[in-house]
Amino acid sequence: MTTPTTLQQTPLDPSAWRFTVAPMLDWTDRHCRVFHRSLSKRARLYTEMVTTGAILFGNREKLLGFTDVEHPVALQLGGSDPEDLAKSVRIASDFGYDEYNLNCGCPSERVQKGSFGACLMKEPKLVAECWQAMAEVTDRPVTVKHRIGVDDDSSWDFVSNFVSTLYEVGCRVFVVHTRAAWLKGLSPKENREVPPLMRERAFELKKALPDAVIVANGQIADVETAKGLIDGGLDGVMVGRAAYHNPWILTGVDETLFGDAAMEKSRYDVVLSMTEYLKAHCADDPLAIRATARHMIGLAQGLPGARAWRRELSDPAAFRAHGTDVLLNAWSKAFGEKLL
Repeated sequence: MTTPTTLQQTPLDPSAWRFTVAPMLDWTDRHCRVFHRSLSKRARLYTEMVTTGAILFGNREKLLGFTDVEHPVALQLGGSDPEDLAKSVRIASDFGYDEYNLNCGCPSERVQKGSFGACLMKEPKLVAECWQAMAEVTDRPVTVKHRIGVDDDSSWDFVSNFVSTLYEVGCRVFVVHTRAAWLKGLSPKENREVPPLMRERAFELKKALPDAVIVANGQIADVETAKGLIDGGLDGVMVGRAAYHNPWILTGVDETLFGDAAMEKSRYDVVLSMTEYLKAHCADDPLAIRATARHMIGLAQGLPGARAWRRELSDPAAFRAHGTDVLLNAWSKAFGEKLL
């Protein structure tokens, strides 16, 4: 890896990225993030990817709005035009995000047609220009999420050239999905499973650039695995589907990874707090109530009664009958008076 030729930006606190929840399309919307925040005060939360075109021409409040409880929260952007990315960051700055993350890892054909996502790894100089344009209009960290390779090239030279090109212009935080992205022949789901997991690349990047913040992503299913990777020398981890399908794992983050007091909330306490959220913010929005309930289906993962919980939160009649009390009704049907 080449030696950086520019000075580092204002020093960052690596612990800010010790545990992060990945941006996931159709999942990590504002309602999901409020739910996840109720389980961990420390986890860094990411939005779904939002394209520059959507921000420049769409409903900005719907796309970018969020509640204060979600902090720290990062906006992930999809785009490849430096000027559009800078404009998007300026617009988003009015909403108060804590970080702006550039997507260089999504392999979907739709994203490729927009000339962003994983295909950008083939153009590191363009990504560097994008990063600089974004960084010039905000005082918040601008970060990059990327793969370790594209198609049949997952060599050290490929990923090190990409990262060092960004490092040289000032980027200091890299979220590394430790699989290559295959742009043809695999679905996004297959791209999360078929290309070999190569976590050693993240450790190699950290060794090459010790003052960079290196965050590993890919097949991290629990807090214990996260702790092992951090204890092994990485700055942090990003957890995706495991945090969504079994969100209760987030309750171990603050104690295990940050040394905070153990969380004393029960699942029922979370149901109560999310019911309060629905009444305060979603009472007139049936779609938001249903979205929130959908994100919470995994709360009962592994419990006797989980099937009844899922069934109630998937029943349209329950939403019509109970509105903002749908979570309390589902809990009563599944668990009675148990305060699990």
